[in-house]
Amino acid sequence: MDKTAMREKVVKFWRKEAKPLLIMVIVLFAFRSAIADWNDVPTGSMKPTIIEGDRVFVNKLAYDLKFPFTSWHMVQWDNPKRGEIVVFFSPADGIRLVKRVIGVPGDKIELKKNKLFVNDKEANYDGLDQKVIDEIPATEQPAHSFARETVQDKSHAVMSTFGLSGAPNFGPITILEGQYFMMGDNRDNSFDSRFYGCVSRKAIVGRASAVVISLNHQAHYSPRWHRFFSKLL
Repeated sequence: MDKTAMREKVVKFWRKEAKPLLIMVIVLFAFRSAIADWNDVPTGSMKPTIIEGDRVFVNKLAYDLKFPFTSWHMVQWDNPKRGEIVVFFSPADGIRLVKRVIGVPGDKIELKKNKLFVNDKEANYDGLDQKVIDEIPATEQPAHSFARETVQDKSHAVMSTFGLSGAPNFGPITILEGQYFMMGDNRDNSFDSRFYGCVSRKAIVGRASAVVISLNHQAHYSPRWHRFFSKLL
């Protein structure tokens, strides 16, 4: 095959095969960068709400629109609210984390023996639905205590571990403008704002709103079908 024929063949392949595929890949990655993505959760810091092996849907348009492949904000229309689960870049090492917003700008946050106080008012703690508790293996449940924590009209599941003390006492601190206080629902096993401080608004990627898929890593990655497409509260 002469050089002219080879060149024509390469050009034809580029136009009909490679170029459309490249465009599709760029569009896909731009979509994941600026609009929607999912985030794997390898640890138990958000148990019992999110468990190891969950992949959560991240709505990157929940609060703003960013330039694809950057953290530059083009337009902002909302801010994270207390009680929402968000994905953000950790101030400690830049790794993407999934945590719950516990405090927003202006809030006073304090923990006393794992009891949360927001603006000097203690959160209410009630019994947790057994259905939520049963997401934790039955053999592990006796090692934990479970509750439903309510601050104003926002409530969510939390758990603590007997004999394990993360940071049960913290603060008080007042959150500055443009900063957010994040915590894991697994209070004794979460690396969060109690250790690395508040998170900048610019570091927040989006809101985690649902479990897309869930695989049980301890059972040969078998699917947990009941968790597929379940809403996060």
